[in-house]
Amino acid sequence: MLPVSLRLAVSLCFIAAALLAAAPLPAMAEDAKMSEDRKLVVPLADAEQGLEIFVGKGCVVCHSVNGIGGKAAPALDVAGNQPYFDVFDFAARMWRGAPTMIVLQEMELGYQIDLTGEDLAHLAAFAADLEVQRRFAETDIPEVIRDWMVDEVYQELDPDYMTR
Repeated sequence: MLPVSLRLAVSLCFIAAALLAAAPLPAMAEDAKMSEDRKLVVPLADAEQGLEIFVGKGCVVCHSVNGIGGKAAPALDVAGNQPYFDVFDFAARMWRGAPTMIVLQEMELGYQIDLTGEDLAHLAAFAADLEVQRRFAETDIPEVIRDWMVDEVYQELDPDYMTR
């Protein structure tokens, strides 16, 4: 058995540790306050707005849905056999393909498409919505954008293709 003085010292250490944990240091308290005030925001996603962005910002020049659109990049058709749509996986695939997308956008459009987080949420909703995709028709694409659509497949530029 430990001497009383050693047991007391160990007990005091545990009490001190508990008090320190319960009462954070000023810097930690400030961080904790910021964490309490900070909220995770997920934009409301709308598939119809996603369709407008898909066409209006020029995504359709390289990507297709229902066989309508460009062939330079992966099709964004709804995968019918998946019970859910993973928005973060969609963003991760875009992230992996970003260098290629930028090259193709600059080659085909002459500029880089600028997307906000809200735009990305709407595009993801469009990529996940079978009904909105079924209504998508070539007549939804302005003629000037139809003229830009890429008929070539650039699989060698696709990072997902390269890993297969």
